[in-house]
Amino acid sequence: MLETFFRVRKIWYMVIAVIGVPVNLVAIAILSRGKCGLSTCTTRYLVAMATADLLTIIFAVIFWRVSYYYFPGTFLDITPVCTMISVLGEAATDCSVWFTVSFTFDRFVAICWQKQKTKYCTGKTAAVVLTTTGVLLCFENVPYLFKYRPVKVIVNIPWDCIPKPGSFTDPGWVGYRWLSKLLTPLLPFVLILLLNALTVRHILVTSRVRKGLRGQSKAENRSDPEMESRRRSVILLLTISGSFIILWSVNVVEFLYYIIAGLDQNNYNDSEYIFQHTGYMLMILSCCTNTFIYGVTQSKKLLQVGRECGKRITGGIQRRTVDIA
Repeated sequence: MLETFFRVRKIWYMVIAVIGVPVNLVAIAILSRGKCGLSTCTTRYLVAMATADLLTIIFAVIFWRVSYYYFPGTFLDITPVCTMISVLGEAATDCSVWFTVSFTFDRFVAICWQKQKTKYCTGKTAAVVLTTTGVLLCFENVPYLFKYRPVKVIVNIPWDCIPKPGSFTDPGWVGYRWLSKLLTPLLPFVLILLLNALTVRHILVTSRVRKGLRGQSKAENRSDPEMESRRRSVILLLTISGSFIILWSVNVVEFLYYIIAGLDQNNYNDSEYIFQHTGYMLMILSCCTNTFIYGVTQSKKLLQVGRECGKRITGGIQRRTVDIA
């Protein structure tokens, strides 16, 4: 069973790398042009989310996992290098989650607090929020620099990264792991659920008021573009929160099991090991699908705008090709 799981995991990370990199690169290229009918604020959040997802794939998947399975013995396996990759991978994962929380709060303000919308939902505010969040999360992951030790030393060069024994049992490390899990994903769990619940409640209440003002009854079936837009917003919010919770739940349960049972993660049995790494695989998938979820669940208008942006990019490339020719 464990051998089969190793094969599946090896293919899983390669698929994530092959699909995730071009998808996020295309998203960044299209959104960065700023001609997709989106506000500057929304564009910056989506670009930041796509960038964090891309960095998660690069450091946590390609440099950490894919290189281990397919290209062992490269310079990426030198202890200082793989240690830095671990830190950057953790930081990118945290940024992917918290940028999603930041964008969720921005949409909450835009929908529920109309008076504060013009002050908060701006490109400048988005830049400040994203920069501050990114810097704080990078500092939060600095302790990972001291987590690993080399497996072997060849010609005075330390190779490979393995957690130090005390990183699983030392009270300081246990406390840090609790803090890390609190920040990602326990607190985001609560914030996303709360913000989405309040937003959905606001949409439902205003929709009922709108129906009353329009004099709409059950016998009538008149189309209301505003209510249809709000319905799609509810679907978007439920999809985001549901996907995030489902894909992160295994990782959270595994951590709680490890803490409550007082086990050493290095001494897991086969089933516990599979459960642990399944949670990590789903967590990586969650961090690589944020922009995709937002794109798929948006309105037809946004999708049409996206196609128009793609046409503009393609047209620009074709014009340049003609000019060169």
